[in-house]
Amino acid sequence: MKVLFDTNIIIDILKRREPHFEKSNDVFMFAIDGKIESFICVSAITDIFYILRKEYTDTKTMLGIIFDILEIVKPIDVFVHDIYNAAKLDFLDFEDAVTAAVAQREKADYIITRNKRDFLQSFIPAITPDEFLRLVRENQI
Repeated sequence: MKVLFDTNIIIDILKRREPHFEKSNDVFMFAIDGKIESFICVSAITDIFYILRKEYTDTKTMLGIIFDILEIVKPIDVFVHDIYNAAKLDFLDFEDAVTAAVAQREKADYIITRNKRDFLQSFIPAITPDEFLRLVRENQI
């Protein structure tokens, strides 16, 4: 199974944001254990860095954390045709549209996000960590 992690899932884990940390981390463990193929848009990496800079003032520490994540989650480039495809989608947030376009190009099974409503127009289904874990428990994935 192939999943794209939305930026908010990675941030939930890194910042241990409650009440989201536990479920997001549980899903991430499937990636760590190699039970799912996971990826993230390269463009999300700069967002993660920007958000982490408020927690960590040391650039080396932030980069170390990001490189650790990239050992688990494959970074996927955003190409110009992804931008054009995203522009054709009826999304309120262009960043989410780009994420959906990349997920479609990569033939992801799911986009894992806390904000499903942001991906209502996505061709790839968006599910929450809780929904993912429920599908696993029910042996549906």
